[in-house]
Amino acid sequence: MVKSDDSKFKEFCMNNASIEDVSATGVKIMDANLSDLEIEGAQLGGAYIHNIGMPPEGHPAYDPAAKQRPLKFENCDLNGSNIINCDLSNVNITECNLTGMKINGILVEDLLKKI
Repeated sequence: MVKSDDSKFKEFCMNNASIEDVSATGVKIMDANLSDLEIEGAQLGGAYIHNIGMPPEGHPAYDPAAKQRPLKFENCDLNGSNIINCDLSNVNITECNLTGMKINGILVEDLLKKI
C-alpha cells in the first residue's frame, strides 16, 4: 500500500479515472466538476456534502440557462441523516423505509395515513 497523507492536488484532470481499494478519510473536494461520479461500496459516515449544484449567480462559471442533472441514490443507508435547505422538487422516493422520517417536523407516516 502506497501511503501519501496530507497530499494536495490543484488544477488537475482525472477524467475517466478508476480508483479502487482506497483510504480517503478526511478528503475535501472543492470547486470540482464531479458529473457522472459513481461511488460504490464506500463508507461515508460523517460525510458533509454541501453547496452541490450549478454555480450560483455571481460565480464566474454561473450560467442562468444551466440546469442541474438529477442525482440517484440507490441502496444507501441514510438513517439519521439530515437534509437541510435542499431543493427536493420532483424527487421520487420508492420502496424505502420511512419509519421516523420527518418533513418540517411532521412524520411522513402520519402524512401518508391521511391520503
